[in-house]
Amino acid sequence: MDKILEGLVSSSHPLPLKRVIVRKVVESAEHWLDEAQCEAMFDLTTRLILEGQDPFQRQVGHQVLEAYARYHRPEFESFFNKTFVLGLLQQGYHSLDRKDVAILDYIHNGLKLIMSCPSVLDLFSLLQVEVLRMVCERPEPQLCARLSDLLTDFVQCIPKGKLSVTFCQQLVRTIGHFQCVSTQEKELREYVSQVTKVSNLLQNIWKAEPSTLLPSLQEVFASISSTDTSFEPSVALASLVQHIPLQMITVLIRSLTTDPNVKDASMTQALCRMIDWLSWPLAQHVDTWVIALLKGLAAVQKFTILIDVTLLKIELVFNRLWFPLVRPGALAVLSHMLLSFQHSPEAFHLIVPHVVSLVHSFKSDGLPSSTAFLVQLTELIHCMMYHYSGFPDLYEPILEAIKDFPKPSEEKIKLILSQSAWTSQSNSLASCLSRLSGKSETGKTGLINLGNTCYMNSVIQALFMATDFRRQVLSLNLNGCNSLMKKLQHLFAFLAHTQREAYAPRVFFEASRPPWFTPRSQQDCSEYLRFLLDRLHEEEKILKVQSSHKPSESLGCNETSLQEVASKAAVLAESPCTSDGEKTLIEKMFGGKLRTHICCLNCRSTSQKVEAFTDLSLAFCPSSSVENLSFQDPASSASTQDGGLMQASVPGPSEEPGVYNPATAAFVCDSAMNERMLGSPSDEFCCTENTCVPSESSTILVNKDVPQKPGGGSTPSVTDLLNYFLAPEILTGDNQYYCENCASLQNAEKTMQITEEPEYLILTLLRFSYDQKYHVRRKILDNVSLPLVLELPVKRTTSFSSLSESWSIDVDFTDVSENLAKKLKPSGTEETCCSRLVPYLLSSVVVHSGISSESGHYYSYARNITGTESSYQMCHQSETLALASSQSHFLERNSPSAVIEQDLENKEMSKEWFLFNDSRVTFTSFQSVQKITSRFPKDTAYVLLYKKQNSTNGLSGNSSTSGLWVNGDPPLQKELMDAITKDNKLYLQEQELNARARALQAASASCSFRPNGFDDNDPPGSCGPTGGGGGGGFNTVGRLVF
Repeated sequence: MDKILEGLVSSSHPLPLKRVIVRKVVESAEHWLDEAQCEAMFDLTTRLILEGQDPFQRQVGHQVLEAYARYHRPEFESFFNKTFVLGLLQQGYHSLDRKDVAILDYIHNGLKLIMSCPSVLDLFSLLQVEVLRMVCERPEPQLCARLSDLLTDFVQCIPKGKLSVTFCQQLVRTIGHFQCVSTQEKELREYVSQVTKVSNLLQNIWKAEPSTLLPSLQEVFASISSTDTSFEPSVALASLVQHIPLQMITVLIRSLTTDPNVKDASMTQALCRMIDWLSWPLAQHVDTWVIALLKGLAAVQKFTILIDVTLLKIELVFNRLWFPLVRPGALAVLSHMLLSFQHSPEAFHLIVPHVVSLVHSFKSDGLPSSTAFLVQLTELIHCMMYHYSGFPDLYEPILEAIKDFPKPSEEKIKLILSQSAWTSQSNSLASCLSRLSGKSETGKTGLINLGNTCYMNSVIQALFMATDFRRQVLSLNLNGCNSLMKKLQHLFAFLAHTQREAYAPRVFFEASRPPWFTPRSQQDCSEYLRFLLDRLHEEEKILKVQSSHKPSESLGCNETSLQEVASKAAVLAESPCTSDGEKTLIEKMFGGKLRTHICCLNCRSTSQKVEAFTDLSLAFCPSSSVENLSFQDPASSASTQDGGLMQASVPGPSEEPGVYNPATAAFVCDSAMNERMLGSPSDEFCCTENTCVPSESSTILVNKDVPQKPGGGSTPSVTDLLNYFLAPEILTGDNQYYCENCASLQNAEKTMQITEEPEYLILTLLRFSYDQKYHVRRKILDNVSLPLVLELPVKRTTSFSSLSESWSIDVDFTDVSENLAKKLKPSGTEETCCSRLVPYLLSSVVVHSGISSESGHYYSYARNITGTESSYQMCHQSETLALASSQSHFLERNSPSAVIEQDLENKEMSKEWFLFNDSRVTFTSFQSVQKITSRFPKDTAYVLLYKKQNSTNGLSGNSSTSGLWVNGDPPLQKELMDAITKDNKLYLQEQELNARARALQAASASCSFRPNGFDDNDPPGSCGPTGGGGGGGFNTVGRLVF
């Protein structure tokens, strides 16, 4: 019969005829055959099954073998013995390799046929050993899946006892070696099915023998935590996660995170690979385990691992959102990673460029699942933008894209953020720098945040972008000098010429930080700016005195302490500067003069006084009439000096000498509109910036019944605040003026006039007011319109010219107890007034993001403006306008500058504005500057820098002797150039070393902490240190990368 069958399957007869004859052969199995005939038939059918040339031959072999084995079981039991099966497993069958899946299928069917025979027990014992050997040989997914089918049907073949643990561990390793090189959907589906069979086998073993679970999981962790770069574990290991009981999460995670034998590099690799598992389809609970491990690492304060993994994998997790099969898990992990990464915006800013395209894609498909997903994503994005406010250039496109989706309330955002933060992260993440690449496309250099130093960074960038000031600083010959100006020159030089993306200004920060500023805490940028300019001014005066007394000596100026500066400044008060040539650089660039005029309303006698200022502090106009308020003295808001730009005063008799605190002084002076009141003999100009605490009777406190909101419903402009600053004030009640002529307190009118304008006008908007009830400093969040062109009313007087030549006139702040009238010189002469409007162009804006002065974030907008630009000559038309009365000081909205402002704004599209945000520098536009508060209510303009136009300055006279100026900037001194060259070489070496390290460690095994500029870490809102997936099922499995 075997000969007939063999001839039949190889003949050329029609297939239907063959089938009929095969049926006859199968029916003949019922008849008796001797042992030799049975063995011949078993041998033939085995050969057809394993070596059949076509499916028909293999099918015939299965049918005939099954029929003859059923009716001739003893003979088949004798044929299908241990020796035969062992030979198949170890040597194969003729030309068939032992690892061919057909052999396992044949053995699987043979076991079914002799299941009731006693000899099957011997086969079970044999297979328990052989399957372990096979698994140790790392079979391919297809063979391993067939082996899993066999072991699932015949659990008796699974190794027992200790071998069971070994088998599970080896099976885990085998899964770790699985790979699928095909990208075709059919092959990918088959691959997923094969892996699923193997993982189901492990699940069954774990259930049957619980003692095998923990060793298996240990083997999983050993595979994914391996730092061997020659082996990358398969993402197929993700299929095991769904079979791990969730009840074990707490115990397992605690064990992993506290095990001292687990190195940080291994943990980093393990976590990265677990995150890669998010791309595995159909695997459940992967996101649960990833989040649990992230939380476990945070609990043991292993923040370096968390930071490195987050920055490395956040973009991959975001990209998983495109695929419906894995989207829910990916969104859960993305939300946790972003919300917990609260010390720096770097992780969020890595995905920001991809948000808009994702949102637009899901909005266009219109599926309900897509809409629900976008609602969740939008809530997450709003939380992150709230926490990292201060990046309008990045967020505006996103806000436009998600504007149709609901925005969570501020309370909900705060709750989400507070529940997600890592514990104690602010204490553990100090003094780390970012891995920086080359400069941004702007060509500008950022400043690394050294820990709540954004107040300094924003001010320095604004000063650097003050072109004329920068050029003067860079052109100074300060060789051998160790002054603060030298350090500023060094900083400016590096900002202009370094190849780094961002520079760390540590030396300058330590030298320029006011002594009462607490390190690593948020400070007032306006207070810092005044202190910095005053230090530079006083220092230069001292150097001039040393130079004049010792002309033969070079300026070997060692760094001077604050006490030495103050003592030597007193000497200079005896001989104030009397000519422009003797002015300091700060006086030339930022110095102006302000005249205060007081007229007694009883006898009409007048007194006047001239003060120098470097900035004007503009208060917000009260909503009620001026007569109903204790009117602020605007003159007192200007920074004053005695032989200098800002002078520290001594507390008067009405003050407690023992309670002076510079920080408190700054707090009260700013919040009380920076005022100095006029009144009783003991009330004088008693508060200079940052130096004294006004007495209770002389301080304007915020009254909640009088909102600090400009009158009328419209948005006030800087022009309105300047008008309010220069408005006449009636001194009545407690603020009455002591008239020397009347020898008594009298009502008086006080007016102020700017008699000399600065090259750069610094305006500070007094946004921080003092709440007397709660004793806190609150922020005024009112929007203020920023004019591109500002006209400053300047009034010169000929009779006062002799006085105005002196930088400070009749001012002696060391004698604050004298009568005010003794300090104001009566005016008995006629004055010839020469009034004009001086045009200024907006140069830079320092923005404060936040709701209080003690927290928040500073950043600045700025552009390059030189002093001789001709494109704004139309502004000069306003200079000849006559001003008929004291009211004529006010700037009208219909002034000539307003007429041309729209044209200037249109031209801004071709002019470059920059946004400086610590280490990040980007292009922006004037429209972004104007709309900042309307788009981001917590972000408000705070310090403005305006540049006077149509002036030749007379400050570049030394340019002819300084050699060729490159791009308008002077050539650097050799000492500076050498330092920059050295640092640039060092930077290139660092880049090369980093490239070599990445090549050697392709898997990024090392943990390196790299927050972007280490932004400040204050509360939320502070500077905490830039294709659609429609369908379901397997429709998108082909787009997954395994």
